[in-house]
Amino acid sequence: MNTASHTPLKGSHTGRILVIATHTFTQLARMKVFYFLAIFAVIAIASNFFDLPQHAGPEALGANVLRSIKSWSLGAMTLFSVVLSIVATALLLPKDVEDRTLYTILAKPVPRLDYLIGKLLGVLMLVFVSLALMDVLMTVVLQIRTSMVLEQQEAMATAMGWTQDAIASMRVETLANGPNGSLQGAVFAVFLRASIMASLALLISTFSSSTLFTTIVSFLIYFIGHFQADARDVYLHAGQAGEGGVARIASLLVSLVLPDFQLFNVIDAVIEGQALPLLMLGKLTLVGLYYAFFFTIASWFIFADKEF
Repeated sequence: MNTASHTPLKGSHTGRILVIATHTFTQLARMKVFYFLAIFAVIAIASNFFDLPQHAGPEALGANVLRSIKSWSLGAMTLFSVVLSIVATALLLPKDVEDRTLYTILAKPVPRLDYLIGKLLGVLMLVFVSLALMDVLMTVVLQIRTSMVLEQQEAMATAMGWTQDAIASMRVETLANGPNGSLQGAVFAVFLRASIMASLALLISTFSSSTLFTTIVSFLIYFIGHFQADARDVYLHAGQAGEGGVARIASLLVSLVLPDFQLFNVIDAVIEGQALPLLMLGKLTLVGLYYAFFFTIASWFIFADKEF
C-alpha cells in the first residue's frame, strides 16, 4: 500500500513540501539499486587508510599521500552524488505515474510546484545525508593518516638533523593537506554540483516519460558543462571581428541556461592543499541556487500544462 495516498497533504505550502520530500527520501532509500554506489564510494574512501601501491615510495612520508586520499575521496563523492542525483530524479516522475501516486497527490489537491519542489528536496536530502556520512569517513581516515605522516616525517627529519624551524615549516605544509575548513567547503561544492544536476534532471523528466532518455541527456549536459567555458572563449574570440556584441549576448544566454561546471574546479586546488576562499564558496552557492531555481521554475511551467 502506498503511504503517499494516506499522507495528509493539506495545510501550508511548506508542510506539503516537507511531507512530499520526506516520502521521496524514504522511497529512494528503499531502492537497493543505489546501494552499490554507496558501497563503492565507502570502499574508495576507506581504502586510503591502508598502504596501497600508490602510497609506496619516499613520497609516502610527505603530503602526497594526503593529497591522494583527498583526490580519491572527493572523486568518489563526486561520482556517487552526480549519478545518484541524476538517476534518482529520473526515476521519480515515471514511477509516480506508474504507481498512480501522482494522480492521488494532485487530486488532494496539491499545487504542482509544491509537488516538484518536494520531489527535488527529497533527492537532495538523500544526496546530502550520503555525502555527510562519506565526509565523516573521509575526515576520520585523513586525520589518522595525517597523524601517521607527521610522526614519520618528524622522526626522519630529526634523524637527518633538520632544524626545528625546518620541521615546523614541514608540519605546517602537511597540516594544510589534512582535514580543515576548506576540505569541508569542497564537499559542499560537490553537493552544490549534484543539486544542479538533480534540478536539471527534474526539468528533463517533466517533458520525457523515459527514464533512460532523462539520464542520458542529463549526463550529456553534465559533460558539456565542463567544456562550456572553453567553447565560450573560442566563440567570443571568433566574434571579435565584427560581431563581438552579438557573440557576447549569445554567450551570456547560453551560460544562463547551461551550467559552467569549470567553476567547481576549485576542488582541485583544495586537493593540492590550497585554501578555499569564502568569497568563492559564496559564489558557488549563488550559482547552485540560481540553476536550481531556474530549472525548477522551468519544470513547473512544463509540468503545469501536462494532463494526468
